[in-house]
Amino acid sequence: MIKRTIEISKQPVHLTVKNGQLLILARDPERTLLGTAPCEDIGVLLVEEQGVTYTHAALTTLVKHDAAVVICGRDHLPAGLLLPLSEHTLVVWRVREQVEAPKPLKKQLWKQIIQAKIRAQAANLLRGSASRSKLLELARRVRSGDPTNVEAQAARTYWAAWREQLHDEPEHAIRAGFLRDPDGPSPNDLLNYGYAVMRAAVARALVAAGLLPVLGIKHSNRSNSFCLADDLVEPLRPLVDRAVVQLVRGGVTGVNPEAKRGLLALLAMDVAYADQTGPLMVALHRYAASLVKCFEGTAKCLEVPTACN
Repeated sequence: MIKRTIEISKQPVHLTVKNGQLLILARDPERTLLGTAPCEDIGVLLVEEQGVTYTHAALTTLVKHDAAVVICGRDHLPAGLLLPLSEHTLVVWRVREQVEAPKPLKKQLWKQIIQAKIRAQAANLLRGSASRSKLLELARRVRSGDPTNVEAQAARTYWAAWREQLHDEPEHAIRAGFLRDPDGPSPNDLLNYGYAVMRAAVARALVAAGLLPVLGIKHSNRSNSFCLADDLVEPLRPLVDRAVVQLVRGGVTGVNPEAKRGLLALLAMDVAYADQTGPLMVALHRYAASLVKCFEGTAKCLEVPTACN
């Protein structure tokens, strides 16, 4: 079953739980019931409205059912993430295998991640274009651990070509001078929002697989609790990039309700993974499971979700 994504951003509400149902109540004296959802059906609860209140039971019940609770700040971007402590029966063995993963294995996994990312970036560009061909060639050059930082070389080519697709008139896009900068002007905010949602979903899948998000393959910042999620989200960023192009072409200029709906919908979009197609939220669990198999030594390749077309 596809887990639901619930976003709360339009008005202050009170969240509580009764009989396993998340209750969304108005902040009025009558506590008017605005909606309900079974906690077991919720995959991500994203809260942006600053006036929302919660009961302790609501939060604990959500994480008990493996939901990720994402809290946004006044800038509309996710500021915090509440994840369940996995009750996976093999969690101790999984963590041990994760901790003891040899360096050569991690380098090979990083190679696969960067190759998948660059190929996904290429898939976002026009068929037959010089930029697309260059990216595919760069993907073939990635070596174990990416010691020559082909990822950065690809990024320079990709973002220069990507910005030209933001508008139907290439000259307009070039004049706009878009640069990918997390602190830069729109559509950077749209990219930030989409990446954060994707990161939360990946972190949730990792925890459900019995892995620790803090222990990364490549990322290792001591202040980052989601290094492994940041590793695995890399090949999924182009899915967000593609959605942002469509939003901008549709007239969206910032993180508004329309933009959030479009970016949250990515979690339900059909993607290809292994020899199957299905919703991204489901594919992420296969993605995490394939990493577990690599740590166990029973597989050598990650099953990275990719766009269907």
